[in-house]
Amino acid sequence: MPAIVNEAFIRAYFPKGNALGRPFGDYTPDPSEDPDGTPSAGWQIVGIVRDMKYDSLRRTIEPTIYVPSAAGGSFELRTARDPLSLVPDVREVVRQAGTYIPMDNVNTQERHIDQLLFQERLVARLSSLFGLAALLLASIGLYGLLAHEVTRGTREIGIRIALGAPAGQVLRRVVRHGVTLAAVGVALGIAGSFAATRLLDSMLYDVKPGDTVTLIAVSILLMLVALAACYIPARRAIRVDPLVALRYE
Repeated sequence: MPAIVNEAFIRAYFPKGNALGRPFGDYTPDPSEDPDGTPSAGWQIVGIVRDMKYDSLRRTIEPTIYVPSAAGGSFELRTARDPLSLVPDVREVVRQAGTYIPMDNVNTQERHIDQLLFQERLVARLSSLFGLAALLLASIGLYGLLAHEVTRGTREIGIRIALGAPAGQVLRRVVRHGVTLAAVGVALGIAGSFAATRLLDSMLYDVKPGDTVTLIAVSILLMLVALAACYIPARRAIRVDPLVALRYE
């Protein structure tokens, strides 16, 4: 019998040479019809089609054969026009081929893919929303923590200024300390994100969990927040009169 196979089938069973016209499989005649029948090749390759996915976009493509069937089937059309505008013409062609041929479940490829990815896209949108909220809270918390630590060091800053330390040197020291703490936290966060890659990978489709651009952008944002949280209070503290700063509690 004639059969059409996909590219995965050719790679698995006919990796060398031309597979068109090649027989494969065994066919044993029904004993009631041919008692002395001997097994023979059951299928012959008459065409090769590209690999494709069906009911699931996540499923790996396996070797597949397509055989004649009297139980009906489906077909696809590619057009540069709006696909739905061709439905009446297609129905007319099918009707001319045979009034007994039903035509139902008409859908576009884009809509079909949207239906398959609805849950993933919903989870992605919710995750993005929660991620932005978490980033905002992290930025606020980081700013508040570092600003509080710098403000608590106002007395130390006043002592250094009173002892003759240059204001720029004191400012750089405070900022360097805060940025170093933030850099350590960012490094630990990146390491944690890579550790969760396997879990995230099972929840995503066609998206890499370890997105370099996203990690770099978030890291830069947090470092800028840390820089502002250290620089602004420290700049304010070095402008305070040393006598006032020494009495600061």
